[in-house]
Amino acid sequence: QVQLVESGGGLVQAGGSLILSCSASGMTFSRNSMGWYRQTPGNQREFVAFITSRGNINYADSVKGRFTISRDNAKNTVYLQMNSLKPEDTALYYCNSGTYYTNSGTYVPSDYWGQGTQVTVSS
Repeated sequence: QVQLVESGGGLVQAGGSLILSCSASGMTFSRNSMGWYRQTPGNQREFVAFITSRGNINYADSVKGRFTISRDNAKNTVYLQMNSLKPEDTALYYCNSGTYYTNSGTYVPSDYWGQGTQVTVSS
């Protein structure tokens, strides 16, 4: 059974940084594409970033240049380094194990989600 456990969230002032981690089990991590999403109350979950098994990476326009996604296959963990945080980055952040379609360059999330980790950025 696939399990994803996020950690690293917290309260930070605008301009600050956080590193989120997502530890995966129950799957062959190195062969999977992984993504980060976020959600605020009353809104749909939105894409933040993904990284494929080969290291292809993409970001939402709203976080480009500020967030960095990476993975450590030896630790079955995907990370999200978040710099220059803004109040609008406040959300519950989830990781996901999904599918990357090479021809279209798109990432489609699976039904496997973690419980989320809360990030709150104060102004």
